[in-house]
Amino acid sequence: MKDFTLTIYSQLLQCLNKNGYTFQTMQKYIKTLIDKCVIVRHDVDSWPSNALQMARIENEFEVRAIYYFRVKRVSYNEPIIRKIAELGHEIGYHYEDLADAKGNFDRAIFNFQKNLEKLRKLYPVRSIAMHGRPLSKWDSRDLWNQYDFEDFGIINETYLSFNYNKILYLTDTGGCWDGDKYNLRDNVKTKYSFDIHTTFDLINHIEKGLLPDKVMLNVHPARWNDNIFKWTIRKYLLTLPKYALKKYIKEVRKGSSNV
Repeated sequence: MKDFTLTIYSQLLQCLNKNGYTFQTMQKYIKTLIDKCVIVRHDVDSWPSNALQMARIENEFEVRAIYYFRVKRVSYNEPIIRKIAELGHEIGYHYEDLADAKGNFDRAIFNFQKNLEKLRKLYPVRSIAMHGRPLSKWDSRDLWNQYDFEDFGIINETYLSFNYNKILYLTDTGGCWDGDKYNLRDNVKTKYSFDIHTTFDLINHIEKGLLPDKVMLNVHPARWNDNIFKWTIRKYLLTLPKYALKKYIKEVRKGSSNV
């Protein structure tokens, strides 16, 4: 079977549910301590129609997730954002303002506030997550070295507000679940180490009770397709070339830092 299809995603949700995980939104996780839970986080980098498909599937399983939208044409779609919110999911801001401003902090924070207000006309956004922008040398999380996101009514930044030694973070960046060694920014400092490459591996670990009781899954909707045409384009024309490019950039940057 092909991995990263909506059919496989449905099986993943069923497996988590069957093995005793409670699905929590970001705000509920922060406010309420539950012994065994999973946060499903979606970074809507592109193809927002895929995000709506996932949101509907999750609704069928009574799963509530959080969807982080970029304020870019490839991601930002007001009717889709409204529909996802109406299904009971949270909406967050997938910000990249420091990268957009090429390191100009004043311009970046101005744009951050403007974009946040734009999203808040659709949903009362209280959570943010940095968009990696691998080709940019600017890490938008550095914006918070000079400013405080709480001043803008934000309760958490997903990379900065969690102790990832207490919650397992897994991301499908790179079209696999162990691509963190090639990811430029979508990674966290953690004590956890699991041999999980495919979604089938992930399901197997869940069924065997090998994962900790608290898990955060970063699922990019654009990667998941039942349509064979879209699935092929995503894997062979987009994912694999970007995967190789990220690996190259990471090695170049690593070499530069050692000089």
